[in-house]
Amino acid sequence: MDLLLASERGRLAPWLAVAMGAGILGYFTLHEEPPLWAVAPGPLLVVAAWLVATRAPHAGWLIGLVAAAALGFGAALLHAAAAPPVIAPPLRAVVLSGIVQDVDLLPEGLRVTLGQVRFGPQDAVQPRSIRVRLRANDPARPAPGDGISLRALVRAPSLPAFPGAWDFQRAAYFAGQGGAGFAIGPAEVTPAAGAAPPLSGLRAAMEARVTAAVPGAAGAVAAALLTGGQSAIPRADMAAMRDSGLAHLLSVSGLHIAIVMGVTFWVVRLLVACWRWLALRVDGKVWAGVAALGAGGFYMLLTGSQVPMQRSFAMAVLVTLALLSGRHAVTLRGLALAAAAVMLLAPDALLGPSFQMSFAAVLALVAGWEALRAPVQRLRGDGAWWRRAAVFGVGLVMTSVLAGLATAPFGLAHFGRLQWYGVAANAVAVPLTSVLVMPAAMLAALLMPLGLDGPALAVMGWGCEAVLMVAREVASWPGAATGARPIPPWGVMCFAFGMLWLCLWRARWRWAGVPLMALGLASASLHRPPDLLVSNDARLVGFAADGGFWLQRQSGASNLVRDTWLRAHGLASAQPFPREGDAAAGAIDCRAGARGTLGACRLRATPQGPVAILLRGEAPEHACGQAAVVVSAEPVRGRCAGSQVVDRFAVWRDGPHAVWLDGAAARVVSDRAFRGARPWVPPPPVPRAREELPPAAVE
Repeated sequence: MDLLLASERGRLAPWLAVAMGAGILGYFTLHEEPPLWAVAPGPLLVVAAWLVATRAPHAGWLIGLVAAAALGFGAALLHAAAAPPVIAPPLRAVVLSGIVQDVDLLPEGLRVTLGQVRFGPQDAVQPRSIRVRLRANDPARPAPGDGISLRALVRAPSLPAFPGAWDFQRAAYFAGQGGAGFAIGPAEVTPAAGAAPPLSGLRAAMEARVTAAVPGAAGAVAAALLTGGQSAIPRADMAAMRDSGLAHLLSVSGLHIAIVMGVTFWVVRLLVACWRWLALRVDGKVWAGVAALGAGGFYMLLTGSQVPMQRSFAMAVLVTLALLSGRHAVTLRGLALAAAAVMLLAPDALLGPSFQMSFAAVLALVAGWEALRAPVQRLRGDGAWWRRAAVFGVGLVMTSVLAGLATAPFGLAHFGRLQWYGVAANAVAVPLTSVLVMPAAMLAALLMPLGLDGPALAVMGWGCEAVLMVAREVASWPGAATGARPIPPWGVMCFAFGMLWLCLWRARWRWAGVPLMALGLASASLHRPPDLLVSNDARLVGFAADGGFWLQRQSGASNLVRDTWLRAHGLASAQPFPREGDAAAGAIDCRAGARGTLGACRLRATPQGPVAILLRGEAPEHACGQAAVVVSAEPVRGRCAGSQVVDRFAVWRDGPHAVWLDGAAARVVSDRAFRGARPWVPPPPVPRAREELPPAAVE
């Protein structure tokens, strides 16, 4: 064992970042919040690993793995403990006031993020921010730092669409958000009434200037590349970018910061070399490196310090320092340091698609370059022009292929879609972005204070329009993007660990990661999604049977929840429950209610009986004791002996429910039971007055 580890000595350090990620995952899988003293073992184990490593390096590394996992666990626990408590926005419209922290352009109107929020003139300041969409025809144009007051309807962050789905409340908890809403009255703006985050005002001003100079979707894309905000891009164009595999161009990250820092580095170095007096007295390479780091840091702050940018800037810092010191520029150890830094700063980012896809792409590129370095050197040969062109073409294609293959499973897990022509789209769009769009963007940003940015923005707009043309064309090809059943969380972990095992080791044992990756890819077919789903307001009831999905939908039901259910089952559409008769090869049997509407359905039987779905006006007495599960759109008053009940009160208290109709019994799981007692999970509601009852109970 020691001999094997000795041969992999240079590959041991990256596994410490992997262990840190495992500790963070361990924290988020808990059912109850651990005590704060659970942070203490991490630092103690780090000291122990350091002391042991001086005498027994491999034993110290093994202890270091445990220490890194404990540090990750502790970092997540500390971030959760330091976050402001969850707030409960009023159920009715309020006069909302606060200080504008950020302004997002929308295809129609604006959306503002407010800090120092009050839900009424006499109310206390809330500890969390609130996002509010202004009315589309509102003439107000607030800027960061302005005070704003408006009548709005605010709601807390949404519950997961079903137990185990993406947790919006957890994401909002760590982001410091307390809710979102929309204005139902005009906004009153008080200029310069408070403080705003650094560069937020500059970001909003640049977005407004870019979209004014470059109208339409091209201007929205140009603003996204400069400032990181994607909210102004029309939905159809955003879908085209996503289906063509070009959505990564809109998420400012490695490509963008590499262009910004690379152009800055070579321009500054050229300027130093052109000034003979300065070139003889200073090291132009050092000056250029410092300028590149400054430009990259400013760009990261300007675009909101999103997770891909944090990773990219951390990597860029390491690359720049390596170039200045004569070391290898991009290494797996540098990638591991960047990952550890991001996880310590934002542990919850590990669960999101940005972190997973960003680091997976870079890991595949670094490991792929190590494997392909020798063949590429042979292809370069004597350096003839046609050989250099061939190396460039192979590099461009292999970059797209490796990054696409590495990120596809994570994209499938989070979004349930596969893009098949991403290599072709990227082969055209990435050079356009690198050679035309981003250099023009940098020139426009430099000339903007002088008011001379018009020509540069025009060139940038042409490039963005060309990228959009590529996206629209590729997205229109047959089968460009297809839906598929998502990979479950355990499958994602299998694939990720297998990929890490394959890429981080050099010895032959690395190939043991391939079966794990294959198991992760096959996990979608091994995982069984819920047979029956009930939304948190009981307005949606869905049932999967006979390869299809049947849906009972009432007025006001959420389209987002419906789409999430369909995506979880790998389907594009649903069929309504029949008003009368059977469907799904007899798995559904419905009868009409009053005035010909759907009254009740009996679903596939279990040994304890069928599942009964009762809609408005249907008495539960006929189903109680006869059905294994009774699903009711209205509260089931009294007891329902012999049956599990999922009614309007149950989903109001415990969130959406999922039901698996196994061979032995019907298994019912609520969202509250799945997530447990965590800081981001609101406590069960307790009705104290009629206005606090669930809507269906007071109609």
